[in-house]
Amino acid sequence: MEELEIPLKPLSKKDIHKLEVALIVATLLREDVFQKIKESTERLTWIDSLAVAAGALARSRAGMTAERIADDLGRTEATIRRHLSGKTEAGKLVQETFERFSREGVKIEFPSVLSEGVRTFKKELEEEKRRREELEALLGKVREKVKELVNVLNI
Repeated sequence: MEELEIPLKPLSKKDIHKLEVALIVATLLREDVFQKIKESTERLTWIDSLAVAAGALARSRAGMTAERIADDLGRTEATIRRHLSGKTEAGKLVQETFERFSREGVKIEFPSVLSEGVRTFKKELEEEKRRREELEALLGKVREKVKELVNVLNI
């Protein structure tokens, strides 16, 4: 898997986007957040708030003003300020994720529930690859026998 460099002080739109996506994904996959979203009846609201908070923080780290961030994200300046000051749950969670990035580097960990699913999927994928290789080998043998039979019939 390709590892991307995620700048904590973005200088370009591309860098802002990288940090924003890393913050969204890492925050969504935190065990506590993953459980809250799983149990919530308002999943889309949660995800939208986290996305706005992550976008606001990434843009703020790039030196954009709250007014410009609000214009860029299509939200009110008050909403952006609440996210950036940690007065919203989404703002707090994204800020915690950023602080972890600052301390430990950018690492995105999958909750144990997802990790187990990935392990199961990988195991099934390996089994399917093995079966495909066996069938390809068998098909090769069948092709050889067919060639032999065609040669015998042409004589």
